[in-house]
Amino acid sequence: MLQFKDQVAIVTGAGQGIGLEIARQLAEQGAAVLLNDLDEELAEKAAEFIQKSGGQCVAYSGNAADVDFVQAMVSEAVRVFGKLTIIVANAGITTFGDFFEYTPESLQKLLDLNLRGSFFLTQAAARQMRLQGEGGRILLMSSVTGHQAHQFLAAYGMTKAALEMLAKSLVVELSPYGITINAVAPGATMTERTAEDPEYEKTWGRITPIGRPAKVQDIAHAALFLVSPLAGHITGQSLVVDGGWTAVSPSPYES
Repeated sequence: MLQFKDQVAIVTGAGQGIGLEIARQLAEQGAAVLLNDLDEELAEKAAEFIQKSGGQCVAYSGNAADVDFVQAMVSEAVRVFGKLTIIVANAGITTFGDFFEYTPESLQKLLDLNLRGSFFLTQAAARQMRLQGEGGRILLMSSVTGHQAHQFLAAYGMTKAALEMLAKSLVVELSPYGITINAVAPGATMTERTAEDPEYEKTWGRITPIGRPAKVQDIAHAALFLVSPLAGHITGQSLVVDGGWTAVSPSPYES
């Protein structure tokens, strides 16, 4: 089912994990994808993986926190594929830290990528979509920590809640141009990074009502719905994908 045929997407932070799976599924369903990651080798390998599966994908490595870079990335997508219709602002970092010890340097790094980068990518993409006059889809990546307090993640959760507010606020400015903007808020998810913790799957399986943490495919399915034609009347919303965790919210630090 090629529901994204003739669509062009940018997915940032897509060298592995959730971003890669979103890019892979978009390409599998007909989209041309510009795949971004800060790590050039990771981006090239991810794009090659998608190409070998029959998808149309090019790598574009660089820092998604840099305003000039994200503007150039939008221009590159248009140069290579002729237009831009979808962006998934997936690039982000998670920084754990005791509130009383958290440093200005850590906060600035977090704000630069999670907020500044996402904001200006959205701006650059929306300008291009407005110019094209055919609408578009924008998806921001939030987190359950933007909904529920989580120990050592006050700063991170703050950035994710802000992204959801950005999606809501931009409804006013983007809707006249047929551009929708939404957010996905993943809960605990098995990725290359979380798999490094031998207790992660067991711990989150125990405290997640559905009995397991998410797979990257679970998050990607939700993301693809929100950027698909099926979600044309959905905008300014945040979709939590967490197996029910936010309904009960037990801490992973409890025994």
